[in-house]
Amino acid sequence: MDLAEPRRRRTDDPRPAPGQRRRGRRARGRGALTVPSSESPEEPDAGTRAEYPEAPGGAASRRHPRATLTTTTARPEGGGRAAPGDAPAPARQWPLLTVLGLSALGLLIVGTDLLPQSFRIGTLLVGASLLTGAVLRRVLPSVGMLAVRSRFTDMVTYGVMGGLIVLLALMVQPEPWLRIPFLEDVLHLTVT
Repeated sequence: MDLAEPRRRRTDDPRPAPGQRRRGRRARGRGALTVPSSESPEEPDAGTRAEYPEAPGGAASRRHPRATLTTTTARPEGGGRAAPGDAPAPARQWPLLTVLGLSALGLLIVGTDLLPQSFRIGTLLVGASLLTGAVLRRVLPSVGMLAVRSRFTDMVTYGVMGGLIVLLALMVQPEPWLRIPFLEDVLHLTVT
């Protein structure tokens, strides 16, 4: 075989020739070239079936699954409006605004330091707002943008995070409002 001679393509090769792109649904991107219709294959499902030479395993052809393209994302369960569509935007998202408002109030209390225990009270309010989000997600059929994942996952996430924040706010030093002896022992073992 002469190396200067250009390599010839097999006529039964399903891949497009250099400079050409696939046709039909799979032709994507800027300037996608299509194969002229006179070169259409005889086989009706040529887009999903590629012929290969006899392989050592004995299979002469291999079946390829058709590529699927995701165009949208499904709305989470209960992710619809919490008020009728003709209501103003804030009214349609009142569950989310309730949780965000309570959290903002808690952060404002922590930031302004108005009360003697403002860190503890503000943090309790942030944890309580997450617990409120978990309750709203469980009770209401539609919570708007408060729905991020499935109902169960949202309830567990909001509930666990809110419960941990409340627990830590109650146990913060100095003078904790809640003492749990085995947690104090664990803390002493990890620090010393």
